Amino acid sequence: MAVGEGWQLFKIRGIPLRIHPTWFVILFVATVAFEQHYRITLVGQVSPGLLWAVALVTAVMLFVSVLLHELGHSLVALAQGVQVRSITLFLLGGVASVERECSTAMGALLVAAAGPAVSLVLAVALLSLGHPASHLSPVLGEMVNQLGALNLVLALFNLLPGLPLDGGLIVKAMVWQITGSQRRGLEVANASGRLLASLAIVLGSLMLLRGSGLAGAWLILLGWFGLGAARNQKQLLLVQKALKDLRVKDVAQRRYRVLEASTSLRQLSRLRLEDGPTSDNAPASQPAPGAAAGQAGGDGVPAAGSELPDWILVCDRGRWRGVIDDGPLRDLPVQRWDSERVGDHLLPLSSLVSIPESAPLWQAALELESNQRLLVLSPAGLPCGTVEKPELGEAVLRRLGLRLPPPLLASARRQSGYPLGLALGQISRGMVTTGEVVSASGKAAWGVPEPSGR
Repeated sequence: MAVGEGWQLFKIRGIPLRIHPTWFVILFVATVAFEQHYRITLVGQVSPGLLWAVALVTAVMLFVSVLLHELGHSLVALAQGVQVRSITLFLLGGVASVERECSTAMGALLVAAAGPAVSLVLAVALLSLGHPASHLSPVLGEMVNQLGALNLVLALFNLLPGLPLDGGLIVKAMVWQITGSQRRGLEVANASGRLLASLAIVLGSLMLLRGSGLAGAWLILLGWFGLGAARNQKQLLLVQKALKDLRVKDVAQRRYRVLEASTSLRQLSRLRLEDGPTSDNAPASQPAPGAAAGQAGGDGVPAAGSELPDWILVCDRGRWRGVIDDGPLRDLPVQRWDSERVGDHLLPLSSLVSIPESAPLWQAALELESNQRLLVLSPAGLPCGTVEKPELGEAVLRRLGLRLPPPLLASARRQSGYPLGLALGQISRGMVTTGEVVSASGKAAWGVPEPSGR
């Protein structure tokens, strides 16, 4: 179960509030820690049973403070036009999952600063109420002071200038604002985050050696989490670079067949029945439009188990005519299949969503968010291949130095999805939103011109 998942409790302003199973671990640890603290500070004033109850209430109120911290981020994000998917409480606190980043550096800065600002306001309010509360009840006063101090720590800790903390997001936004490059801001904040995480691990190890067991272990855990987040951010940068550097022609396959317009529907039916698994590595070269009826223009058919059949493109004596689906086979009686020709039942090539072979992969990833397959066009505007999510994801992973075993790739092809669940469409949208890349007319789709010949 990922951090962004968990059990949904309710919604706040349309934002689902979720609790991850690991939250119960930290709730227990926090309750034990508060009970030990109150046992010392409130000695003789509270019964043991009530002591545990006060400790539990304090732990719960601490996480209410964390929730308000994340709500601060979320409400400002909504004001900036960014959809918030959920807020999840988990082992290391809370996290707000957003649909995308803000489109401007100033907007990103406001969202990042909102959480610590909420924590600071809570800290000031609670600490100012601590003395009056202690006159009402020493237990209440101690709890209010404790929560005030913890909110102050929460705010100051999150302002440390390194990802994934809010301070790192603030650094990223400031560098982005100054340099005009969101990528540069991410690089600087990520480097700062790696340094802070390494220092936390070293300091936590020293504290363990000196007998500060719980505090030292907690620092090591935070450092380990920070290093993991830094690695994820570095991988994100590498994925973005791959999406910008690689071209559609680098990943194109050919998952279509070619028929002559004079081919009968009977032959089309036989072709559909005879379609079977062949090489997954078929080249995306231009097929011969004059191929014999019923023959594929190459061996580029889907892998075994693929739910998406090959397209059938149609030529007439060397000229591209259109595309045919299985509609005529479904709509016409079998007795007419011998007399009817595929050329009489064509759809225009422009009915297929297409993309130039010179386009970067991020544009293909955007269009594949709403389409299972794209037709790849040569510089002359003629069909020369196809591109789908599995091969696009495989190319990006290969650029990162990862080669997946065939079963994983076959599974991705059966599901018409990216290997390992890569969110390349979401990453590409983020690149466009932040100005890292510029989309032509805001959309990565090109119509297919009706060619006059090969």
